[in-house]
Amino acid sequence: MVNTGSPTIEVDLEPLDAFLLSERAPDNCMGLSDLDGFLTGIVVGPEFILPSEWLPIIWGGDEPEFATIEEAMSILGTIMSRYIEINARLDADPDGFDPVFWEGPEGEIIVEDWAAGFLDAMRLRTTAWEPLALHRHARALIIPMLLLGTEDDDRPPLGARPLSAAEMKERLANDPEIISDCVIRIRAFWKAHAAKSVPKMTRHGRKPDQRRRHR
Repeated sequence: MVNTGSPTIEVDLEPLDAFLLSERAPDNCMGLSDLDGFLTGIVVGPEFILPSEWLPIIWGGDEPEFATIEEAMSILGTIMSRYIEINARLDADPDGFDPVFWEGPEGEIIVEDWAAGFLDAMRLRTTAWEPLALHRHARALIIPMLLLGTEDDDRPPLGARPLSAAEMKERLANDPEIISDCVIRIRAFWKAHAAKSVPKMTRHGRKPDQRRRHR
């Protein structure tokens, strides 16, 4: 397991990793890397999503078997702490954003699980993601996730495929910060999009299309 931004992770993720790999976690639950991509996709997405909606997805629809209440609080608290950390890091120090990728036996960086988790977050609000997915230039920001996070690579994502999945994988192995850059720019896109969506007010506090009514 590696992170590519800050040299250390402030939230201790080792106990969470161990629990996700244990027999008491549901068979279909996410691993640590997919979970990190999932949380990142939720943080940088177009809409706020309540934890009550996305927490069950982490467990694959089943219930984890916590040994004690204290363990449940610790594991769930770590998930929420990582969610908060991602959000805070992207706000205060975007260059220090540190996605959690797996490291292969020969030291290679494995991004596929993280990308799959990010796509799981996008699927929670497919329609809301359309302004980015259909944007002429910004849609390129999610192509790495689409290429590496899906098993079916026969269809070119979003009508454009500048690199094959193998080429993208090779590039990310040499420069995994590509993912971090995409995440930072996706967050910036949605902030700019939200700013454009806010109705402008007139001097008297009315929307431009409002008219004064007379009795």
